[in-house]
Amino acid sequence: ALIEGSVLRVGNRVRITAQLIEAATDHHLWAENYERDLGDVLALQGEVARAIAGEIEVALTPQEEAVLTGARPVNPEAYEAYLKGRHFLVKRTPKAFKTSVEYFQQAIEKEPSYALAYAGLADAYNLLGDYLGPPKEYFPRAEAAAVRALAMDDTLAEAHTSLGFVKNSFYWDWTGAEKEFKRAIELKPSYAQAHHWYAFNLIMLGRLDQAMAEVRRARELDPLSPIINSTIGIVYYAARENDQAIIAQKNTLDMEPNFSVAHYFLGLAYVEQGSMEKGIAELQTAVDIMERNPRLLAGLGKAYAVAGKRSAALATLEELEEMARRMYVPSINIAEIYGDLGENDQAFAWMEKAYEARDWDIQTLTQGPRFDSLRGDPRFQELLQRIGLPPE
Repeated sequence: ALIEGSVLRVGNRVRITAQLIEAATDHHLWAENYERDLGDVLALQGEVARAIAGEIEVALTPQEEAVLTGARPVNPEAYEAYLKGRHFLVKRTPKAFKTSVEYFQQAIEKEPSYALAYAGLADAYNLLGDYLGPPKEYFPRAEAAAVRALAMDDTLAEAHTSLGFVKNSFYWDWTGAEKEFKRAIELKPSYAQAHHWYAFNLIMLGRLDQAMAEVRRARELDPLSPIINSTIGIVYYAARENDQAIIAQKNTLDMEPNFSVAHYFLGLAYVEQGSMEKGIAELQTAVDIMERNPRLLAGLGKAYAVAGKRSAALATLEELEEMARRMYVPSINIAEIYGDLGENDQAFAWMEKAYEARDWDIQTLTQGPRFDSLRGDPRFQELLQRIGLPPE
């Protein structure tokens, strides 16, 4: 059967119309209207879900029943601000990240006890620490917001997921992160982001089959998410299956042509495949979309180095090192270019800076071919050991 529905909002009233249709015959099995104040929208969603479950004769577990009946009223303005914050997070651009922080803060101002808004704020800071940095500024803020959310509601899957990302990305506490992600999935199996971020934890640990299973589950739950679809390609890239990685990133770009992450990993996959000009073009597009973000610019520099365009790679390094004098630039990405230029001592000097700064990308040392030029150096294995990643 298929569920069809529509939502209509007029002022502070919301109406949901839901109907159940037998797919094979297009026969209408059931239909109902529900109307509530906007502040009761979460309870309304639970009521509709319970009604549908009853019509298709699904037996709800006590835990599922509790989730569907436990929603409390929410300030409509806070809820709307929260949804806008989530919307901007999906875009994965510097401006959008900062806009999402503003909306989550607005939600908290409207309703200071709104745990979900604190979890959203934690995610915004997590992604700022990931994409822009510096990590030591943003990840502690993410942790504080996630802990605050869990203090209000320790059954909130979104907050466990946020805390898992902090443990994974900032503390390199792989076991603690996995525990948080598993707890989130136990509490809310339908939360796509928990499966998605758990997949990254598994990628870092080299458990690629499990990572693919988790990200595929995330895509089943949220099939239109650009970042989840792109992560399918990232897992393929980590597994050195570049043909499949390219297909996955192209599929993502069919959905969202200006999605920088997909252009970036498509470019890296092309480089590994030997299609240098295609790779450089995709990486240049990613750099342009993200306003010369240092991480993506470093990917372009890497492509120049691998392609034998040494002068272009050195020019990119010069730009990155100049940027590092006035803003946060992940040292690990500078190290990556030096490694591909064959300058290992310089590469490991920058890696030490990355270790001290807790650069997000340092956890990707085991992720596919990115650091192949440095793997044979004993210092590489020693660094893996310090981070707690499995030796190669």
